[in-house]
Amino acid sequence: MSTTTTMTTIKHFINGVETAGAGDRSQPVYNPATGAVTAELRLANRADLDATVAAAKAASVKWGDFSLAKRTAVLFTFRELVASHVEELAALVTAEHGKVISDAKGEIGRGLEVIEFACGIPTLLKGEYSDQVSTGIDVFSFREPLGVVAGITPFNFPVMVPLWMAPMAIATGNAFILKPSERDPSASMLLAKLWKQAGLPDGVFQVLHGDKETVDGLLTHPDVDGISFVGSTPIAKYVHETATAHGKRVQALGGAKNHAIIMPDADLDNAADHLAAAAFGSAGERCMAISVAVAVGDAAELLVKKVEERALAVKVRNGTEPDAEMGPVITPASKERIVRIVTEAEAAGAAMVVDGRDLVVPGHEEGFWVGPTVIDHVKTGMSAYTEEIFGPVLVVVRVEDLDEGIRLINSNPYGNGTAIFTSSGANARKFQRAVTVGMVGINVPLPVPVAYHSFGGWKASLFGDKHIYGPEGVSFYTRGKVITSRWPEPTHASGASYNFPSN
Repeated sequence: MSTTTTMTTIKHFINGVETAGAGDRSQPVYNPATGAVTAELRLANRADLDATVAAAKAASVKWGDFSLAKRTAVLFTFRELVASHVEELAALVTAEHGKVISDAKGEIGRGLEVIEFACGIPTLLKGEYSDQVSTGIDVFSFREPLGVVAGITPFNFPVMVPLWMAPMAIATGNAFILKPSERDPSASMLLAKLWKQAGLPDGVFQVLHGDKETVDGLLTHPDVDGISFVGSTPIAKYVHETATAHGKRVQALGGAKNHAIIMPDADLDNAADHLAAAAFGSAGERCMAISVAVAVGDAAELLVKKVEERALAVKVRNGTEPDAEMGPVITPASKERIVRIVTEAEAAGAAMVVDGRDLVVPGHEEGFWVGPTVIDHVKTGMSAYTEEIFGPVLVVVRVEDLDEGIRLINSNPYGNGTAIFTSSGANARKFQRAVTVGMVGINVPLPVPVAYHSFGGWKASLFGDKHIYGPEGVSFYTRGKVITSRWPEPTHASGASYNFPSN
């Protein structure tokens, strides 16, 4: 079956208009399901970066003075526009990322939740007031926007992660520059058009495409006040160190190695269903994917059998097909890395339960395919355990009891998400209190907090002290100001003292 692809050029969105920019570099964008090049992406140079930041700085001054009523009017309109373009956004995500349409719609839904939370910004920005702290003196506080903030976002959620950042930044009065992944950039351009259609002033939301040159420019530019980042741990660490060294506020969310403990008293059919979905959904390319099943005692043999059955039944297809449950991985390099790690585990003595290394999808032989893979008897020294695979691979580690499972999780350098499957409230409570992980699920495999809580891990999964979106997102994108005020009667205007006044 032959397919015809139309080549397009993906431009930047700077100061309210699409523009090719001044840079002379570009790179291809692929459809991972077919391996075909579908677009040429323009990459920014320093002149493009400077123009974008200058537009953001000018816009931030004006936008920060907009009333909360006017800001929320834009946000409510933007929310309705995103909701009415779910089909179009999802199609763009599937075409460039490869995830199935239903999963793409799911990430847009989670992004909409954050927009809805940001619509409540008047309440979230309420300050505090203390009357008569000293005779005739009042103290009050409020929060102001940082100014210009940038979001550097990953390929795996090209709509959701930008929506974790931009609505919060914009609602709090900042101008926002999005540097999306070069691998799936088209959805960000549609978001930019929807922001403009919603009435957002030019320069408040911009999209600048680029590679490390652009990232470094944002991290070091004197007029960028804050950086939000989601990606791998090595890059998160680099982003945090570089940007903070240049005086910026930074939240940098890194990688993960998420464990799920399965107790013998758990409903194993329920656990197996959720493990398969959490390991193989979106081809495992999620920072919240469950990649390690920690089977406790007698649960192991039956659990592995049940997970095997479900892995073999996953429908791996082009994400546009209505019955597709899992699509391809993002690039040939990703596939090669996943295959290498699985092969190393096999060579080290792990048991291959389900092997997806040689999967071929008929009619899509040039796509970047790896099938669901289950590896049992994995040891903690194997690369399949120590590395974040970021593919549809579930490794099984066997332990004797809950305490050993908790020690295993706590000794891991990552601390993003974890879960326990059990019917015991005592086990669940012990687990939730003992694990050194930022997000915990109890019979919930992907414990991604709703928008009015905040998302973020511990240890090597987060650099910076603020989690993303929710109340901590408001705090990150603003800074506090405290006013001490005295309005004396004209007849009592003097009384200044060289002492520190306290009453």
